[in-house]
Amino acid sequence: MDDDKILALYRQRNEDAIYETDRKYGALLRSIARNILGDGAESHDCVNDTYLQVWNSIPPLLPKRFSAWLGRLVRNHAIDLWRGNRAQKRDCELTLLLEELDECLPSAQSVTQEVEKRELVEALNAWLATLSKEDRRLFLLRYWNGEPLKEIAQKHGVQPDKLARKMYRLRQSLRTALEKEGVLP
Repeated sequence: MDDDKILALYRQRNEDAIYETDRKYGALLRSIARNILGDGAESHDCVNDTYLQVWNSIPPLLPKRFSAWLGRLVRNHAIDLWRGNRAQKRDCELTLLLEELDECLPSAQSVTQEVEKRELVEALNAWLATLSKEDRRLFLLRYWNGEPLKEIAQKHGVQPDKLARKMYRLRQSLRTALEKEGVLP
């Protein structure tokens, strides 16, 4: 079922909307949550929380890119759950993932104004548009979906150390682009 039909089910308050959303995007959403949380039960709860938020948001909200919006919601839920569960502990994979991006993205506290947020999003999207399709895919798999380097390397038939160097170069390129746009000092 296409996204417009699924969104129509939500607008009609038809519970089949959740079923259709899960059927079409459930595997992707569970993968994103599992990559961040590393736990099947927590991932399942996170996806269910996402479906509840979607149910409560549509209507009145009508996302333009349903799949991207769902991915952002589940990712945010997973990161919030990860932070809450691990306030006293450090989870190596997600901590490493977030620390890798810390050096090239400003902190959330410095991006408090909506205008600054938009500038960051526009600069990031502009930078992503300059990448080859493959580099953009690799960057998003790593930093949006939170997939471990070893899994990405295995899927793409690349040595993990070679992929790590590519990710480093992509982060440096992002940092340079953001500095050029004035998003970073």
